[in-house]
Amino acid sequence: METGFDLNLLRVLVALDRTRNVTRAALELDMSQSGFSTALARLRRRFGDPLFVRTARGMEPTARAATMIETARHVLAEVRSGVLDQPVFEPRTARTEFRLALADVAEIVFLPRLLKHLQAVAPNVSLKSDPWRRDDLHAAMEAGHVDLAVGYFPDLGTAGIYTQRLYTHTFACMLRPGHPALKAPLTERTYGELGHAIVTSPSRSDELFEHFLERRRIERRVALRTPHHLSLPAIIEKTDLIATVPLATAHRHAQAGLVELARLPFDPPFFAVRQYWHRRGHHDPRVRWLQSQMSELFNDTSDEWIDVERQLYGRLRGRAARDTATRR
Repeated sequence: METGFDLNLLRVLVALDRTRNVTRAALELDMSQSGFSTALARLRRRFGDPLFVRTARGMEPTARAATMIETARHVLAEVRSGVLDQPVFEPRTARTEFRLALADVAEIVFLPRLLKHLQAVAPNVSLKSDPWRRDDLHAAMEAGHVDLAVGYFPDLGTAGIYTQRLYTHTFACMLRPGHPALKAPLTERTYGELGHAIVTSPSRSDELFEHFLERRRIERRVALRTPHHLSLPAIIEKTDLIATVPLATAHRHAQAGLVELARLPFDPPFFAVRQYWHRRGHHDPRVRWLQSQMSELFNDTSDEWIDVERQLYGRLRGRAARDTATRR
């Protein structure tokens, strides 16, 4: 088809074939009868064919028109479904892969519950999780390589990124079962003297805690630096080292019987766990559906660690919020 052809003329062909009457076809397209006749005349001149001829049964298509009409129906259907119709996401039948940006410590928290939920409501959907580097994550989201980043990513508070808070979280200590330091509540002095295993991976929550210690001028003796959160429980279980990690992670390992939890000997920092997405996916029904599932699964009401937090720190979260408001 040559450049400049008016695709609206395809609607004229299809409407006249369906009604076999110029007046009814014009009404169907909300056109005047003279306007419809002018459009039909343009088609006849363009293709050098009468296209429709008047018979006792109404306007009958010529052989050339019959071939064109089948193609026109297909083209118009493609335009409706691919351009005009509002796209929808049907989780029960969808076959797609969602791409998440999660640190390894966040995978422990989010993936078990999310995967169990998806198996029930979207059985043909799969997940891909990657621990994107700080310098690469924004570009990956911009390029469409990441649908959602979930966790603590303060660096993503930039133009083009949408964010939604899910819940608030904090930190706890892990020690081996029977560790001598568990015989009494940890003191700041004991905390500083114990050998610490710390994670050096580019986790924003780890950096948050490091900066918190620096501001409080709290020193600790580092016995091990490792880039992996997942090796910590095995290390802690067999040594007298201590590790400070997000509460959810520590609680998961404690439930497995590998470690025991202990409160920090000072008021810990809190941080907001959020989900982040790029504006290119803001109106994508597929991404919007995943966002809604995350916000339903992980929120203040469903926070399964709040009771553990209160056992360790009481109602500290409320006091911390009031102190922050006072300082502001």
